[in-house]
Order: sequence, then structure tokens, then C-alpha cells
Amino acid sequence: MTQSDWHISSYSGSNDNCVEVKVSGQGLPGVVRVRDSKDRDRPEIQAQAGAWSAFVAQVDSL
Repeated sequence: MTQSDWHISSYSGSNDNCVEVKVSGQGLPGVVRVRDSKDRDRPEIQAQAGAWSAFVAQVDSL
């Protein structure tokens, strides 16, 4: 895995409180991985792509 596989949330802007997201490929198909951009050594969260999409849609509606 390279650093470029991860993408910083578009909602982060210039804020230092960011999350990074990676849509997994061959190793974990259909899984979205999320981590803290300030502390990349901490464990990541993994969610099914459909659950992640539902979460993002809910947050987007707030």
C-alpha cells in the first residue's frame, strides 16, 4: 500500500481534524477503510461500502 492510495476527506478543508479514506481492492473487496490523518499508526476502521455510503449520505443531510 502506498500513501497515495489514501484520500483526505473533501470535508476537511484546511482543518487539521481530518480523516482519510481508502476503497479497498483485491485484499478486501467492497470494504472502505478509514483512518485518522493525524495519527496514521492508530488502528483503522473498516466498513462495508454500502454501510459507508449510507453513513456519508446521513452526515451529508445534516
